[in-house]
Amino acid sequence: MSIVKMGLGAVVSAALTWFIWQWGFCRFYVEPGYMAIVTAKSGETLPPGQILAQPGQKGMQEQPLGEGRHFLNPWLYEHQIMPVVTIPPGKVGVVTSKVGAELPPGEFLAEPGQKGIWRRTLGPGKHRFNPYGYQIDITDAISIPIGYVGVVTSLSGKQTTPDAFAGPGEKGVRQDILQPGLYYANPKALQVDLLEIGVNQVSLLGKTGGEVVTKAQMASQNVAMEGLQKRALAEQQEKRLDYLAQQRAQEPAAESAKSDSYSSYRRNAPASKAAASEVPVPQAPPKPQTPPDFSNLLSLNQFVEFPSRDGFEISLDMTVEFEFLPEHIAWIYQSYGDLPAVVDKIIMPQILSVSRLKGSAYRAKDFIVGEGREKFQSDLTETLARTIEEKRIVVHDALIRHVNVPMQILDPIQQASVAIEQDLTNKEKQNTARKQAELNTELGLVEQRRQQVAQETEKLKAEILADQQKQVAQLKAEAHRQAAEIEKQTAVVRADKTRKLGQAQATTVTLVEGEKARGFELKAAAFGDPAAFTLWEFAQNLNPEVQVNILHAGPGTLWTDLEKANLGELGGAAVLKQDR
Repeated sequence: MSIVKMGLGAVVSAALTWFIWQWGFCRFYVEPGYMAIVTAKSGETLPPGQILAQPGQKGMQEQPLGEGRHFLNPWLYEHQIMPVVTIPPGKVGVVTSKVGAELPPGEFLAEPGQKGIWRRTLGPGKHRFNPYGYQIDITDAISIPIGYVGVVTSLSGKQTTPDAFAGPGEKGVRQDILQPGLYYANPKALQVDLLEIGVNQVSLLGKTGGEVVTKAQMASQNVAMEGLQKRALAEQQEKRLDYLAQQRAQEPAAESAKSDSYSSYRRNAPASKAAASEVPVPQAPPKPQTPPDFSNLLSLNQFVEFPSRDGFEISLDMTVEFEFLPEHIAWIYQSYGDLPAVVDKIIMPQILSVSRLKGSAYRAKDFIVGEGREKFQSDLTETLARTIEEKRIVVHDALIRHVNVPMQILDPIQQASVAIEQDLTNKEKQNTARKQAELNTELGLVEQRRQQVAQETEKLKAEILADQQKQVAQLKAEAHRQAAEIEKQTAVVRADKTRKLGQAQATTVTLVEGEKARGFELKAAAFGDPAAFTLWEFAQNLNPEVQVNILHAGPGTLWTDLEKANLGELGGAAVLKQDR
């Protein structure tokens, strides 16, 4: 038993010692949002060129430990707590690996397991990478605002053939474009240029220069998206500024001195015809920390000037509205470049060429008179649209806002036009006066006719009223006559009825009374004596209930006080006796 107890005690002591060792010396905890970089003090030695160790090798381990509780022997391992890589929304992480296999010649984008810049990116979230072997560069995701599309240029792969779109694994401009939205693309692998779609304007302001008003729309749903879109457009602006600066540097000094304005983009210019008529004010490029707005105004040094058919110098203030369709935007960018290059290489030369070609066929007077100017504008729009359509650019309208004509011809034409207009005005005034007189006459006739109609109406109303009253009186008289006739007939019937009833009653009385008299005669004849007949009649007419009581009160006395007489003592009805 003692041996068992000793063995059991040794086990408990060993278990307690192990528990104290593990929880007191080997245990450590990694908080949320952090990771542990482990360094092994023992194991196989790393081969030359390898900087991070794999399990079983001596050195800093490539795989960090995540959040939670861990147990490591402090004699065999060391650990370092570091924050994990956190990529916020709207950002993308570009990974540069310092470990892995070497890239093939000519490649600069790596896949996981290769050394170099990874082709794939890290999206928003938390990622555990050993910072001694991997470098994470956090940059903005590609945000394309509404009203824009993204033209994608692949920066890696085999160079595609000229005038052809890049396919999978090829380097060059791709045919497919990015619609408005947020894209987590690798900026080292893909270059995305923002181009406006929809209607833009090119305005030529005579000899003072010109401007391009580009469409800009933006509809963001949150602050992060708004900031991304502003920064994306700011980067696109910087690219356009570089292009314009290069073009400006190539211009001769004499040409650049013609205008005080310089080529630049100005943000937040209204995309309207009214804005196109304003001369742009030179502005310095915006600082990177100041987010620009989203409308672009490009100042130009070119203007439209040509001789008219009769030899006068004409310059125009013109606005041309053009549009990039989404299905053609990639081809336009591949062929000509960004919007400033398209305007510089395609739109402006065509505007200048077509304007001079068509304008030289018109006289100076045609640009002043409305009918000739309208015809020139229609002819210019049609020709310009047909010419630029081959470049896959749609021209909607070419508007002539102002024509600068030499004063030696402008003033006489204006004076003549004013005289003609004044003569027309005077004629119109005369016509107006005549029309006013005719109108007054017509108004008098209308008033006279109105009064006549009113009188005729009153007369007609009176006649109708009198006729109505006459008809009512006739109806009343006819009703009275018919009532009297009916009353007369009723009276005749009533008199005939009374007469007949009287005759019937008289006849009845005559017959009844006659028969009664005849009955009396027969009765009297039957008695033979009138006195007897009279007594019989008297007896017949007596009331059957009449009683005659004769009271005997003593000799020679007739007691008549019948009320006080005691009839009961007499023993009933007394016998009528007659004293003799």
